[in-house]
Amino acid sequence: MRMKSPKPAMTLTLAAFTLSACAAYKEHRDPELTSMVLDETTMPEVNTVYVPQPEPEPVRMPDRAEATSLWRTGSTGFFGDHRASRVGDILTVTIDIDDEAELENESRRSRSSGNEIDGSTFLGYESKLDAILPGINADDLPSGSIIDLSGESSSRGRGSIARNEKIKLKVAVMIIRRLGNGNLVIAGRQEVKVNSELRELRVAGIIRPVDVDMTNAIPYDKIAEARISYGGKGQLTRVQTPRYGEDMLDVVLPY
Repeated sequence: MRMKSPKPAMTLTLAAFTLSACAAYKEHRDPELTSMVLDETTMPEVNTVYVPQPEPEPVRMPDRAEATSLWRTGSTGFFGDHRASRVGDILTVTIDIDDEAELENESRRSRSSGNEIDGSTFLGYESKLDAILPGINADDLPSGSIIDLSGESSSRGRGSIARNEKIKLKVAVMIIRRLGNGNLVIAGRQEVKVNSELRELRVAGIIRPVDVDMTNAIPYDKIAEARISYGGKGQLTRVQTPRYGEDMLDVVLPY
C-alpha cells in the first residue's frame, strides 16, 4: 500500500508558518534596537491629527517700537526664550503616574410565577362529570390540581476591580508639527536593551507652548490626547505572554 505524498500547497503553507514562527521566536529571544526614524511608520499615534481649531486671525505687522518690546511674545530684544517651540526642537516629558482605583458592584434578580388548574373545575365552572364526561366516575380522576404551571428563576452577579499603578519616568520628545492655533504635536520614544530584554517607552500628544517650563520640560498631565505606553519584548516578555493554544481555548470555551 503506497501512501500519498502531501500536496505542494500544503507543504508550502506549513513551511511558511514554520519560518514565521521561528522569526517571531528569534525576535523575542534577542530583540534588536530600531532605526532612528520618527515618522508615521514608527509613531502611528500621530500619523493623523484632527482636533478642533480656531478660525485663523490676520497677523498684523508690528511697528518698529513694538517689535523690540519686552512684553511682546517672541520679542527679539534683551532676553531670548530657549524653550522648545519649533518643529524639530526637543523637550522633556516627566511622567509621574500614581493611580489607585477600586470598583465593586453586585446585582441580584429573582422571579417566580404559578398557574394551576383544579380538577373540580372546568373552564371556570363547577364540573358535572355526568353531563360533561358521561360514563366516567369521579373517583377515578385525580384529585387536586390537574395542571400546575409554575417556575422560579434567580441570578446573582458580583465583580470587583482593584488597580494600583505607579510609573515614574522621563523621556525626551521632539516637536513634529505645529497646529494652526499654535499648539504643538510632540512624539518620542525611548528604547533600552538589557540582557536580551528590550523595553520601549512611547509618548505622543498635543501641548501648549506656554505649559513648557523654564527647564524645557512639561508634565504628562499637561498633554492633551496623550498616548503613553510602556512595554517591551524579549525572553521575559515571551515567558509572561500566554501561549497561542491558551488564547484559542479562551475564545472557544463558553465558560
